[in-house]
Amino acid sequence: MDRVAIIGGGAWGTALAAVARRNGLETSLWAREPEVVAAINDSASNPLFLPGITLPEGIQATTNFTEAIAGAETVFLVPPAQHLRDVARALAPALRRETPVVICAKGIEQDTCALLSEVAAEELPGAHLAVLSGPTFAGEVARGLPAAVTVACHDLALGRRIAATIGSPTFRPYVLDDVVGAQIGGAVKNVLAIATGVTTGRGLGDNARAALITRGLAETVRLGRAKGARLDTLMGLSGLGDLTLTCTSTQSRNTSFGIELGKGRAPADILQERRAVTEGFASAAAVVDLAGRLGVEMPICEAVNGVCHHGVSIDDAIRSLLTRAFRDEHFD
Repeated sequence: MDRVAIIGGGAWGTALAAVARRNGLETSLWAREPEVVAAINDSASNPLFLPGITLPEGIQATTNFTEAIAGAETVFLVPPAQHLRDVARALAPALRRETPVVICAKGIEQDTCALLSEVAAEELPGAHLAVLSGPTFAGEVARGLPAAVTVACHDLALGRRIAATIGSPTFRPYVLDDVVGAQIGGAVKNVLAIATGVTTGRGLGDNARAALITRGLAETVRLGRAKGARLDTLMGLSGLGDLTLTCTSTQSRNTSFGIELGKGRAPADILQERRAVTEGFASAAAVVDLAGRLGVEMPICEAVNGVCHHGVSIDDAIRSLLTRAFRDEHFD
């Protein structure tokens, strides 16, 4: 593959464009914001979403879908999760059916509880779909620091072609065929990162954060298994790896959101200050809804959802977790 298109000009889409361009690929990028397009084309930068980072020369940005994907041999979909349906629908008339589409957003659609691969399959019927996920902060990837990711695809041969196209010594893809597991890990970890952020903001200590990460992993495994995911996927880069990164660094928008919640601030006030999307806020409702439909118990995610969407106080949410009945430790 010699030419790729990145659909989404936020931090992660821009970082993936940088990876592709450093690999010598002809790289186009679609962005909604004209100022992002102008900055990338004129100064090889995206100060709106990746301030202070110089991008490789030669990324061609546009606000036109048809221009972005013209001649592309692979399309990487990187909009916010809750906008993926609209973007895929708008992209459909210009997309050739044989062009592989790689979903790089993380989340579950709120209204339908659909995984993003399910959304894309509905809006892009017949498309060859893959998922790229894993423990990555966009700024580090854009600067060329080492990272490893999962490329999940039912067609392993296609997954390996995508990995060979996007992979480099500092961006290392590992291929598997568990598309569901790769997405469950990426969606739930954002919700759990809000919870671990609360422990920092509330001053609850490192022990509490470690407990939430571990029990949060159990919740992820339960939901993933109920949806058909494999345990080894959930223990890999797109599961445990992504959970560890997101829950242990203030670089995470979800963790920093949780920290502000823990300090007593209202969710709406925090979100109003942010340009970039905090995926865990929307995913909390979708994860809990999906868990309810599948009969899966997810008390940490339920607590986060209560605080984010139902006016539950931080103190009441913490109390609900700390007063649960003692039980045996297991992941089922």
